[in-house]
Amino acid sequence: MGQFLLQFGNTLFSTILDVSPIVIILFGFQLFVIRQPIKRLKQIITGMIYVILGLALFLLGLEKALFPLGEVMAQQLTDPSFIHGDGPVPEVAYWKDYLWVYAFAAAIGFATTIAEPSLIAVAIKASEVSGGAISVWGLRIAVAIGVAVGVSLGAFRIVTGLPLPWFIVSGYVVVIIQTFFATKMIIPLAYDSGGVTTSTVTVPLVAALGLGLASTIPGRSPLIDGFGLIAFASLFPIISVLAYAQLTAYMDRRAAGKDNSTKTKGEAS
Repeated sequence: MGQFLLQFGNTLFSTILDVSPIVIILFGFQLFVIRQPIKRLKQIITGMIYVILGLALFLLGLEKALFPLGEVMAQQLTDPSFIHGDGPVPEVAYWKDYLWVYAFAAAIGFATTIAEPSLIAVAIKASEVSGGAISVWGLRIAVAIGVAVGVSLGAFRIVTGLPLPWFIVSGYVVVIIQTFFATKMIIPLAYDSGGVTTSTVTVPLVAALGLGLASTIPGRSPLIDGFGLIAFASLFPIISVLAYAQLTAYMDRRAAGKDNSTKTKGEAS
């Protein structure tokens, strides 16, 4: 118990140091630039205390549970006894032997993104600003699918050892092509959706997965191959959100076309 309190105290102190520049900037601009009194000061201070305590507990939980869990799962899924059973272990990794790794990477990418607080906040604001035209759950699921595909493809890259720039450059080429055909309303939101995924929940687990894979797969280096999954988690949500918007627009046009054809037939009769 004493050790836990000591660790929590250290995490709490680090969180206060991390949050203090934000507090100083906000209060400084309010008092010295805008020169207006701070309304509901007690509520703001109470909310900041909740935020600091929540962040400290969350970071401690990541360190004690989620980060080690990601590494353990990666090690277990890539263990030679799990993949090859009693057969011989090849010196070079074969990508088809790691199908469960890709499935786990997709599942953990989807689940962490659905639970990502920053994505929830952006989805709610997008729905409010658009007057409900952008669905909260539609956006969250679209982003989560993109992260799932991206992390799974990133795990495939680690297993195969293919160069990271091939995937990233190809992905952004797809994004550029999609941008030309997407509606203007969704483009900024799609680009922001890639950034909000790389936050407090997704990053620790995805990073732990990448490092765990690179540490256990033969011929891979944790420093060279272990990092890069976050780039996949940032890129592919842009593709999936743009695709979601384009698919929705296509279905709306198709439905409108059917309605028009029905009205035309009715008028003719």
